[in-house]
Amino acid sequence: MVNDLRVPPLFAARAPRVLGAEAVPWLAALPGLAAEYAREWGLTFEGEAMHGYVGVAQPARRADGTPVVLKLGRRDEESADEPLALSTWAGQGAVLLLESAPDDGVLLLERLDAGRTLDDLPLSSAIPLIGDLARRLAVPAPPALTRNLRAEAARLIEELPRRWAELGEPFDRRHVDDAVAICRELGPSAGAELVNEDLHFENVLGGTREPWLVIDPKPLSGDLEWGVIPLFWNRFTESTLDERMALIVASQGLDAAKARAWTLVRAVQNWIWMLEEYEETGEDSDDPAYVTVPEIAVWAASR
Repeated sequence: MVNDLRVPPLFAARAPRVLGAEAVPWLAALPGLAAEYAREWGLTFEGEAMHGYVGVAQPARRADGTPVVLKLGRRDEESADEPLALSTWAGQGAVLLLESAPDDGVLLLERLDAGRTLDDLPLSSAIPLIGDLARRLAVPAPPALTRNLRAEAARLIEELPRRWAELGEPFDRRHVDDAVAICRELGPSAGAELVNEDLHFENVLGGTREPWLVIDPKPLSGDLEWGVIPLFWNRFTESTLDERMALIVASQGLDAAKARAWTLVRAVQNWIWMLEEYEETGEDSDDPAYVTVPEIAVWAASR
């Protein structure tokens, strides 16, 4: 077996900035971790490893020739419940989880077509397809899920004004106040659906069991409307925000006012994160989840 993981150079260079200084020893340990689970699960690596912002995915085959992907991710609060979400969905609308070692952030997944995503389709087709998947995945959240929107909203009521002030009040206070008011109003009555807060076009890959399957969920228990903002900040220039919202709401059967409200909250949250990252690194971000949010927040607050 050839099971030497080569961490993609771009990922290795970017990870310390994205994940923090503690990513350096984690990166150094990845090849050994990959080899350990390749032995345990009887895998043979093939081809080059792929990567996102917080993890590496190595194509492999099982002993019986089945194509799979060994995913090694930096475990954090947002991703810790990924294996729980995938096991709950059991391959219905999402990538199938075959094995997992949650404490190490290691998953064995069915292999999908990484070269075919919903980025390849026009928005008028891609948004309805992703809307259908979002509705299917919005099953009752399992009790063991660690994150929920009620607690998230309660935390943001205190956190957003404090962090905004610590940054020197860098944008209009009205946006922070509106976000806090929304969290006070909607947070205590938030739902209990299994919501993927990172569902966007590049996180839906072509499959064989189903034409399209979701990967890389960031799950929490809450309102489906909480999860729509990635569909705004990705492919941002391809439509107006009004047109985008109308498509998203129709495709997922959402409450339009609630979708706009939670979109404002998440836009303000990401705006603060963007400014904190710039203050720490002195570098402008190229992440669409950051660079588009000032415009999204202003738009969402204007209605």
